[in-house]
Amino acid sequence: MSEPLRARSTSTVGRGKAVVLASKPSSAQFSDKHVSLHFGDALAHYAAWPSPSAIISDGAYGVLGFDGDTSDHLDVPRWYEPHVKAWSEHATAKTTLWFWNSEIGWAAAHPVLERHGFRYVNANVWNKGKGHIAGNVNTTKIRRFPVVTELCVQYVFEAKVDGKPLKRWLVEEWKRTGMPMKRANEACGVKDAATRKYFDQGHLWYFPPADVMQKLCDYANRHGDPKGRPYFSLDGSRPVSELEWRAMRAHFDCPHGVTNVWDRAAVRGNERVKTDGGRAVHLNQKPLDLMSRIIEASTRKGEVIWEPFGGLFTAALAARQLRRRAYAAEIDSTYFQYGIKRFSEPEPQG
Repeated sequence: MSEPLRARSTSTVGRGKAVVLASKPSSAQFSDKHVSLHFGDALAHYAAWPSPSAIISDGAYGVLGFDGDTSDHLDVPRWYEPHVKAWSEHATAKTTLWFWNSEIGWAAAHPVLERHGFRYVNANVWNKGKGHIAGNVNTTKIRRFPVVTELCVQYVFEAKVDGKPLKRWLVEEWKRTGMPMKRANEACGVKDAATRKYFDQGHLWYFPPADVMQKLCDYANRHGDPKGRPYFSLDGSRPVSELEWRAMRAHFDCPHGVTNVWDRAAVRGNERVKTDGGRAVHLNQKPLDLMSRIIEASTRKGEVIWEPFGGLFTAALAARQLRRRAYAAEIDSTYFQYGIKRFSEPEPQG
């Protein structure tokens, strides 16, 4: 009888780095009015961080990119599982997750994210252009088209009421009124949009805007079975208000002309964090402007950003410049020390 298959432990051996500092951080934390950066595993810090409006994840890709990365995409789900579970325990209906990864790394991690309540919105492609490979690719040997892209995938945390997904709760609340579904169209002053969009149970479901929700709520409580009131209540004692309803949805604001393909060369020049000898400290430093883009799109000033796998803390730096509050962690001593040097400039006022 053959031995049962055992789960393999994930690899913890990364590719060689340009520099490894012998010194250890003088302090395990750097903080100012806008950021709190920790030396260590983010799993040890999540419980102390405020609930995030956005989580920016740039962790394991399955390419041995750093000590602790996995050797291939097969171990990526197990690597992320404890982190995603912790995120789900602290996320709210206002939380957006930006998940950076390779195509296959994201594909492997996606079921973990869905299982813990993060719902897919959109896949954004960072196109670094042909300059990223500089013609140094033997396609006969690698037998594929050269890769010059990464993904930054947008998720939102699923809102629930009484343990039910929002779209299911909406339908059940209307059914409780005893009125036929078509009356919802009358409530909203439309022919069929209410039942077709707001009560759809598939991928065509559309989150009711606050003014529409107010109409549904008012109509249901005015004309529904009096014995079931209040309808569309979050606390069981009064109908939901417009302000409360807006808080059930993650913020998003797309700048005019921006699409899901981001043509932007890999980080070079002065923006690249380098050793004194001119070598890049981090293999995959993210552009500050792309981090700023996703933070501005999904949060407002003063809101909380999490960067669990800080690296050189690019997301935290962008958050600081945009006057958000960033909480980040980095487990690698060298990256942490180089990363906090980027915060030597005076913090923004206001």
